[in-house]
Amino acid sequence: MSNLKEAFTVESKHGAFYTGGIVKWSSDGEYLFCQNGGTLCVLSVDKGLVIARLGETENAEDEDTINSFTLSHDNDYVVSHHKSGLFKLWLHKENKVKKLWKSIHNGPVPRIALSKNNLIMASGGSDSSVRLWDLEHHSCTHNLKGVQGVVSVLHFHPDESKQLVFAAGDDTKIYGWDISTGQLKTTLSGHFSKVTSLSFHDDGIHLLSSGRDKVLILWDIVKGNSIRILPVYEGIEGTFILPSNINLPIDVDTQNSEKIFAVSAGEKGTVKIWEMKSGHEIYCQNNSLLAPAKEDGGLSITHLLYNEKLKSFAVTSVDHNIIIHSLETFDCLKQFVGYTDEILDIVYIGKNGDHLAVATNSCDIKLYELATMSCQLLCGHTDLVLSLATSLSNRNLMVSSAKDNSVRVWLMCQETYKMFCIGSAIRHTSSVGSVALSQASCEFFASASKDLCLKLWTLPTDLSITDRDITLNATHTVLAHQKYINSVTVSPNDKLLATGSEDKTAKLWSTENLQLLGVLRGHRRGVWCVRFSPIDQVLLTSSADCTMKLWSLSELNCLKTFEGHESSVLRAEFISRGMQLITSSTDGLLKLWNVKTSECEATLDEHDNRVWTLAVSKNEKYIISGGSDSLIVKWRDVTEENRAKATAEREQLILEEQKLSNYLKANKLISALKLALKLDKPRQVLRVIENIILNKDSNELKETISELKTDYKVALLKCATTWNTNSRNSHVAQLVINALLNDIGSGNLQVDNLSSSMEALIPYTERHFKRLTRLLQDLHLMNYTVNRIKPHNEPMLTDEKNND
Repeated sequence: MSNLKEAFTVESKHGAFYTGGIVKWSSDGEYLFCQNGGTLCVLSVDKGLVIARLGETENAEDEDTINSFTLSHDNDYVVSHHKSGLFKLWLHKENKVKKLWKSIHNGPVPRIALSKNNLIMASGGSDSSVRLWDLEHHSCTHNLKGVQGVVSVLHFHPDESKQLVFAAGDDTKIYGWDISTGQLKTTLSGHFSKVTSLSFHDDGIHLLSSGRDKVLILWDIVKGNSIRILPVYEGIEGTFILPSNINLPIDVDTQNSEKIFAVSAGEKGTVKIWEMKSGHEIYCQNNSLLAPAKEDGGLSITHLLYNEKLKSFAVTSVDHNIIIHSLETFDCLKQFVGYTDEILDIVYIGKNGDHLAVATNSCDIKLYELATMSCQLLCGHTDLVLSLATSLSNRNLMVSSAKDNSVRVWLMCQETYKMFCIGSAIRHTSSVGSVALSQASCEFFASASKDLCLKLWTLPTDLSITDRDITLNATHTVLAHQKYINSVTVSPNDKLLATGSEDKTAKLWSTENLQLLGVLRGHRRGVWCVRFSPIDQVLLTSSADCTMKLWSLSELNCLKTFEGHESSVLRAEFISRGMQLITSSTDGLLKLWNVKTSECEATLDEHDNRVWTLAVSKNEKYIISGGSDSLIVKWRDVTEENRAKATAEREQLILEEQKLSNYLKANKLISALKLALKLDKPRQVLRVIENIILNKDSNELKETISELKTDYKVALLKCATTWNTNSRNSHVAQLVINALLNDIGSGNLQVDNLSSSMEALIPYTERHFKRLTRLLQDLHLMNYTVNRIKPHNEPMLTDEKNND
């Protein structure tokens, strides 16, 4: 059997799931609910994959943008407010709307909250109103007055006996209403800027609020006054009061009922723990993965979430990352990238290829763990990372190049699976667009820059993770091309280098001294990618002229040209021991090619825009593609599965056909009819129907058809429609159609696209009717002629007798 690949299917897709807005964490800790543009994504925390998208439509014009949402306390449903002014209640596990109703608010509703028992909903609008809703009848029960401007926070008191709901707006005051009467019970004044969060203590008396005015305020709800105004010297976006009996990374007595511990996060990018009654900071996070805001009043952390079951907290960053930490140790448990922007390059990392390094429109490299899609940010570059490369001889080693004119060397720790920068190469005078690492060994790497220079760098033999970065020096430098160099690659034996440029040429170089060995001319536009074959002495180039070419390394001539793409071919890789190619283009298509026949064997369509990069797993079972649509698509080779499935289907078909033949010989016509319909064999079905008509009358045929299941009847109608096109089979077809139309008329048979079926039946039926009418007329005329002849014959016979 051939080892060539024939088909790939999408195993998973990882794209944008959070682009800013509200984030909710289910109480069981299993799911994160995130706003993604105008839709709502449900992310599995364990798998790191989006399992549902609420509000997503095929046609963007029909999309009803989600403005805000909240999650029920039992995690069963989501209530959202939409651009259309409707509230929608979603059963998110089934991805369907259970109920929708009009909001009554004049304008958007930025905040929604549910009571502890999920029976009452509060909605805070931009029209200076808070409304209470009976969720059982979906009716508005109270319109709460007092808040001014856009509602920024909205929370029910967790103690149902208190019957209170709190909200704050642009006037920076916190209002509390009785939800049974709608009367204003308390007004808490103390903030001088936007209130960003509220948190309640377990005792039901104390309330903690945070704001952009850089203070935390502890309130006594019963007395309606502030107990402590704590300056924290940073704008706070989220806070929560710690429950008792919780372990912290410091030695502190959290069971002391006289103390109230609170956690805050804001523009400095760190999470802090405070003792509110004394006003002391007792802990400041020292392992934050987030940078502080670039300017005073800016944003770094946008949300702070706490999950009591997991004893963990999550922070969301201004660049849409979600990081989960253990509250007891502050260790980073998981990190998710909500929005990756344009994906420029991807490589497999790790001995078993279980990690994925991704370069995006960012100065940080994203390192994903493929099993969970948890992400580690590799910081070091100061401008956009453009290219990544790894080596077959050491999958733990990676080099990266960026717009900051530098190349960095990274090494993965086998114990922790974390990557560290161990060296840097800073000699280029412009952005470094492509980099390649030696394959047979890890002795050197090459880099190509916008300064048109190709540089060769030597790596130390004893690479290890240390506190100090190694500063690397270039051993050779050449002015390689006349225009921007798009790609550089190293041959499998480390003897040759190849470069591809916008000057429409590819060049071969010796790795010993960067001596030019040859120039490959033939493309009509710039060369995007160059790759050496893993087996043969050939070089592959892909170009903006929509073609790929194979070049002989010995003769330096073009051996083959592959045509089929309709736009620029951005990336090309050898697979199947050099016998096949996988390519990607600017129209979002991937194509699988046979090198021997030069034919395209499969086209893979999942991206909406340019596919910049391809990464092939070590065993070539998976291919990962990434592009400007922010999608990372994991393709799985299903060639063997399809072949096995096709073989099993052929064997099953042979068995079924033999069974059908046995039924016909045994005159088991009903069983034969069902099996013929199941196998979709109209000719055999016709043969069975004819036998039924010969053995029984038409009434019994109707009874036989009425006993069939619905799907068999639909298949029989399809067969009859086909038979009806031939006058020889029209009689059988009309008998079957007559029987089925009786079922349709009585409502026993529901047929999809019945009108189109009737459109196919009626013209031929009318033609058959006219033909039979003419035959009937001819028959009557013949009978008439015979009857007219008979009287003339009788007198002649009488005359003959008389003459005798």
